[in-house]
Amino acid sequence: MNDRTALVTGANKGIGKHIARLLAAEGFTVYVGSRDPERGRRAVEEIGGAARLLVLDVTDPGTVERAASRIDRLDALVNNAGISPSLAPPTETGAEELRRTYETNVYGVVTVTNAFLPALRRSPHPRIVNVSSGTASLTWSTGPNPQFTPGSGAGAAYRSSKAALNALTVLYAQTLAEDGFKVNALAPGLRATDLNARAATGGDPAEAAQGAVHLALLPADGPTGGFFSWDGTPVPW
Repeated sequence: MNDRTALVTGANKGIGKHIARLLAAEGFTVYVGSRDPERGRRAVEEIGGAARLLVLDVTDPGTVERAASRIDRLDALVNNAGISPSLAPPTETGAEELRRTYETNVYGVVTVTNAFLPALRRSPHPRIVNVSSGTASLTWSTGPNPQFTPGSGAGAAYRSSKAALNALTVLYAQTLAEDGFKVNALAPGLRATDLNARAATGGDPAEAAQGAVHLALLPADGPTGGFFSWDGTPVPW
């Protein structure tokens, strides 16, 4: 009997919904994390199978704690929820935009991950996937980058928040390695979602979702503390 469970935050739309759908197809009971109950219910109906609604707002610790209290064991956590309020450079980005972006993209990941650690520890093969961005790579930001024009300071709030998320990915991987965890970051590539105005020109979000599922299904000898593109190739930090 396949009794594996997964949680995908921000799974009521975009890449997150595709990740949840693919994990359900792999036999997981998938908790569709959504801060909007109605949108979450619609996503669960569309995914079908063993999809379950889990109402939580990653920026609201109370909703996260209540959601975590409902899950006894978790095999895979995909921290997908994220925002990109604007594509402004740092010179045109106010502190409030930075706070709002980090609240979801960084603090929210920490809140969710720590709340669900007890459930993850009950899994024989716990996996954490943090959906990041190739535009967060400091190497690509200062050299050839297949996703973003090198030397451009655009999208400062989003890109710097994902760079911080990358650092946390490494630190979580190092901290949890002895407990059998695999913690990795995913660069999904530019995808046709409502993340920001530029994203509308992107490719198929389902393609990116396959990369997240690959990392959620890593074998015992798989990598941890890594940063990978949707097709499995390493991304430089």
